[in-house]
Formats: sequence, structure tokens, C-alpha cells
Amino acid sequence: MFVHLRLHTEFSVIDGTTRIDEVVKAAAADGQVALAITDLSNMFGAVKFYKEGRKRGVKPLLGTEVWLEGLGKDADQLSRVLLLVQNRQGYLNLAELLARAWTQNANKTQASVTLAWLKELQTGLICLSGAQAGPVGQALLQGDEPRAMDAALQLAGVFTHRFYLELQRAGRMEDEAQVAGAVQLAQRLQLPVVATHPIQFQAPDDFEAHEARVCIAEGEMLANPRRVRRFTRDQHFKTSAEM
Repeated sequence: MFVHLRLHTEFSVIDGTTRIDEVVKAAAADGQVALAITDLSNMFGAVKFYKEGRKRGVKPLLGTEVWLEGLGKDADQLSRVLLLVQNRQGYLNLAELLARAWTQNANKTQASVTLAWLKELQTGLICLSGAQAGPVGQALLQGDEPRAMDAALQLAGVFTHRFYLELQRAGRMEDEAQVAGAVQLAQRLQLPVVATHPIQFQAPDDFEAHEARVCIAEGEMLANPRRVRRFTRDQHFKTSAEM
């Protein structure tokens, strides 16, 4: 059984054009029993997604991709991890993390959570390492295996039996290096892995529209390079047969 665990909708604004009603309908048509949305730094689409999923018989999984500080090469370096809700307490804790990020640790371009907050509010949440955008993946791509190992062990210590090294292949140059490094690290540390596919738009033909959406924020991204990400035509919603 295949379930998409990483999907940005139009509520991600800067990098998502997927509409909730349309993607839930596509998941139901493909026979997918569950689907997650993981918008960047928000859960604005949660209620709409929950209602659409229940209506079409697709179990809605809630989550968020968050900016994380405290595990990068430098003190002010940010990385991304994915948090998925396990239960009611996890939902409340994720809501609290986002509230703190936007009210206590935000600037004009993004809000980030701290490692200390994750330690305090980890109950009921599952953490995925963030693939190449995460602290583990960034270290692996920079050839810094000790730092990658340290980041993985710290997150595994916070999310006991709820931390997964995330593998992605979405047509980007760095994908294979990140996957190989993460697999080796997983074997060495005896950590579980999960394969995800980063969805930013629904169909390959939507790629150009998605790129135009991203370019709207081009000035902001140039002022803050940490926001710039490379996208490929492969980052669309896939059916079980395509995966």
C-alpha cells in the first residue's frame, strides 16, 4: 500500500499549487486509502482537507514541514524537517510549535522552531528527517558524515521510535547522493527509513504554472537564498502505478 506523506498545497503559497479538493479526489480515484498534507509552516488547509478526505473515503493525515534551527553547521543556519500528527495531543503540540514559531521566532520571510521546543512538544508527533533539505541531508551533501550522524542521533533521541531518515528521488541532481548517504547512515545507526515524494503541483503539465507562482516571490528569495529551492517536473502527484 502506497501513501503520499509529503504534499504542499496552495496554502504553502511560495511553492505549492495543489488544490485540496482536486488532489483528494485523485487519491480516491487511485484507491489510495490515506493522504497527508504537509504545508510549509502552517496548517491552514487542515479543516478543508479533513472534510474532503472523510467525504471521499481517504484518511486525512495532518502534518507540517517546519524550519528548524539548532542543528545546522552554523548557529543561525536553518534546515527543514517534516512533522506528522499521530493523535490529538500531537495535533495540539504541532499547533503550539507553529504558534511559537510565528509569534516568538519569526522574521519577514519565515518562522522557525527550535530544537528545545521540539524536545518539549514532541509527544504525539512523528519526525521525518527532511531529505536533502533537512539537517541530516544537508550534512551528507556537504560530505560531513559526523555532523549528519550527530543530527540523526539527536532527532532520534527526541522522537523515540518516531524518527525516520527520509529518502527522495524527484529528478534533482543531489537526490542519488542523499539517498545513498542516508541508507548507509540508517544501516550504521540502525534507524528506519521512509521513501517520500515531494509534491508541489498535481500534474506534470502544471509545472509551468507552478514555476510562475514561485517567481512571484523571486525578489524575496533573492534577498534570502535559504528560501530558494530547485523544483522539477517530476514533483507532481503520482498514482500507485507510477511509484
